[in-house]
Amino acid sequence: MNEPEGTSPAAAGSPADGSPALPTPAPETEGAKLKTVLGGGGSAARKYFEVTYGPMPRWKAILMEILQLLLCNVPGALGLFLRSKLYRPFFGACGRKVAIGRGVTLRHPSKIFLGEGVILDDRSTLDAKGSSNRGITLGDGVFVGRNTTIYCKNGDISLAANASLSANVIVFSSNDLAIGEGTMVGSFSYLLSGGEYDTASPVPFCRQSGMETKGPLRVGANCWLGAHVTVLDAASSIGDGAVVGAGAVVVSPIPPRSLALGVPAKVRKAL
Repeated sequence: MNEPEGTSPAAAGSPADGSPALPTPAPETEGAKLKTVLGGGGSAARKYFEVTYGPMPRWKAILMEILQLLLCNVPGALGLFLRSKLYRPFFGACGRKVAIGRGVTLRHPSKIFLGEGVILDDRSTLDAKGSSNRGITLGDGVFVGRNTTIYCKNGDISLAANASLSANVIVFSSNDLAIGEGTMVGSFSYLLSGGEYDTASPVPFCRQSGMETKGPLRVGANCWLGAHVTVLDAASSIGDGAVVGAGAVVVSPIPPRSLALGVPAKVRKAL
């Protein structure tokens, strides 16, 4: 069939080779992607400071950049001492006796709030990025294990006093995620508040924001989540004192003082 006169594939929004054009995401959806920020207009320096330091004044961000270059990988007690003292002014709040290990990554540090005695083990990541969120709040005595990542896409994350995340845990929020006092999360677990994609949208998943959400996630006080537990956006709540067995996938609420096992996780008994 002949095309209408004066119309070309490029003008119609299709590639010249005739393959179908990909739908263009709405600006607010596309803007949530880190790769979009880095690939947008402006200088490389502007984009870097926007992603890494957010609303922090440029002079202060440059100072922190220099300190991290000098101190990020200083080993032993000297490194712990210097980082605990010299990183302090860059946080939203920072209590006493905070320990920051080697190779720790901090993004939007002015929206990271640390209580007293918080421990950030080696190569952990705290990423509080977002345009209108509060960010990440860690209560007194919180432990963040080696290689563990806590990150936001314009969401909020809070860990109450003495909560503990083992090594290689991922905690993500584009909504609101809270972990209660004294709760233990085993290695390689993955907790989400948000992270949903629209399966009905014509926009490819790789170009969606991944910020769709069914609501906040609450993990109660004194819970124990075993290794490799996944808690999905739809779970909404895990009650106080609950235990979730290793490898479970939580897709619905778990009552307080109960043991849940399996895929999907089901309550096996009261505790």
